[in-house]
Order: sequence, then C-alpha cells, then structure tokens
Amino acid sequence: MPNHWHLVVWPREDDELTNFIGWLTLTHTQRWHAQRESAGTGHVYQGRFKSFPVQEDDHFYTVARYVERNALRADLVCRAEHWRWSSLYRWQRGTDAERELLATWPVSRRPHWPDYVNAPQTQAELNALHRSIQRGNPFGDASWSERTARDLGLESTLRSPGRPKRSGT
Repeated sequence: MPNHWHLVVWPREDDELTNFIGWLTLTHTQRWHAQRESAGTGHVYQGRFKSFPVQEDDHFYTVARYVERNALRADLVCRAEHWRWSSLYRWQRGTDAERELLATWPVSRRPHWPDYVNAPQTQAELNALHRSIQRGNPFGDASWSERTARDLGLESTLRSPGRPKRSGT
C-alpha cells in the first residue's frame, strides 16, 4: 500500500513483535529521510503499530485474506495477486529465493487461495476485523478470545469502550 503496511507475523518470544516493529520502522524511517534528504524534518508514521492475536483456524484465513486483498479493496489492482509488494504476488510469481522469505503458515493454505482472496469479504467479517484492529482484542471464536485475552492481560479490549454505565440511576 502506498501509505501503510499490513503484516501477519508470528512472534516466538515475548517482546519479539515490539522489537521487530521498532527495528523495521526505525530503519525504514532512516532510509526514507536519507533518500529524500529530509533528515529531521518530520514524522514518517502517524501512530504506533496495532496488533492483535489471531486464532489458528478460519480466523487466520480471514486475516490473511484481508491483508492480501488490501490493494484490491483500495482499487489499486484488478486482482490481489497483481500487487507486486504483497505476499500473494511473491507466493504466485516470485522467484524461489523470494518465496523462501515467506514464512510457513500455522495452517495449510486453502485450495484455490487466490480465487478466495479475490472474492469480496462480507461486511460482518470486515466489522469483526476492524474491531480487533482498533481495540487490539483477540480475533477468534468467543471462548478462545476470552481465554486468550485473560492469558495475555487483554481483558479490557473485550469491553465496550468508554466509561461503564452507572447502575441504579
């Protein structure tokens, strides 16, 4: 995308995600400013990265599909696999060396994956994903999400935003 990234990453240890994103954004910012000879003249990023845990089932497919069809959704290409900066492009058209850079998924890739990616997502899927993106709440079925939120200290992401309503008034 011209103005943001979507990454599906699988950290193996605590703080690995934060450390990786910190390194990535720092080195990208330095390169951006060096290329444009604009060192010290402003921000490259508008805000902190957003992340949320994803259940290893159809919920993973929903997230991967959302990420890989992002350029299509933005009308930048007529098919998702035509966006040359995407993993779907690399998976389909990349060299062997480029394909080796793509990590193995925690679930097997669905048959006819490109056709599935190119099919429109439902509004319900998009709403659920946007909630996880905005709130950072786990993306999965209800019991998995509650258990994961408890295990990771993310219980507040499952509650409605804002102050609780007063009781008895």
